[in-house]
Amino acid sequence: MDQHQLAAEQFGSTAQAYLTSAVHAQGADLERLRELGRKRPGAHALDLGCGAGHAGFALAEAGLQVTAYDLSAPMLNVVAHEAQRRGLQGLQTRQGAAERQPFDDAAFDLIVTRFSAHHWLDLPGALGEARRVLRPDGTLVVIDAVAPESPLLDTLLQTVELLRDASHVRDYRESEWRAMLQAAGFAAPETQRWTLPMVFDTWVARMRTPALRVQAIRDVLAQAAAEARTHFQVQPDGSFLLDVAWMHSRVGTSA
Repeated sequence: MDQHQLAAEQFGSTAQAYLTSAVHAQGADLERLRELGRKRPGAHALDLGCGAGHAGFALAEAGLQVTAYDLSAPMLNVVAHEAQRRGLQGLQTRQGAAERQPFDDAAFDLIVTRFSAHHWLDLPGALGEARRVLRPDGTLVVIDAVAPESPLLDTLLQTVELLRDASHVRDYRESEWRAMLQAAGFAAPETQRWTLPMVFDTWVARMRTPALRVQAIRDVLAQAAAEARTHFQVQPDGSFLLDVAWMHSRVGTSA
């Protein structure tokens, strides 16, 4: 099974859980997206790797025309049903991979991706596609988990992420994001960071992580170096804090 099939299968079976997940359905970043959308009424937005659609819902509620785009058909079915329930007539769904976007050049005023890019097989390729389908005066917003710059902390994070979810590719460091965005033709991003609490039991239940892997994660966290346990604020039950960033960029200009 290749990476695209693995990701589609993983998230197809958990689509409803991601719709109701507090981590994904809530957050000040969603209100910030609504505020961004209110400044661009009628604009065309792409929710790239939309998952359960929360970023797209926020933009559609602000009056934008939104295309929710994802690899997983079951996820898109959840998004379409929820958009209809919310009365969001301005949101449509489209299926496909982030690295191969079936849209015309300069089709969108705004592209947003939220908690998705760490699953993409070819992030530089996906960013190149985002640059192609974004208008020259458009905006890209990336919201995602980010790895610490420290190799020790980075390695621990990737290990537990992969054990939890076999479709995980990488939580990139902020420095890696900056380099990839600039290589794709975007400006260095304007970045804000915060932390999200990951409650261990709901974190693994959301992905239906097998029991053997759950135990492995607990063991990895319990045996981690003191520096890592302190940084991630690992709790006795395995809960921890995840670093998250909002990265705002434009095409080849300052953010």
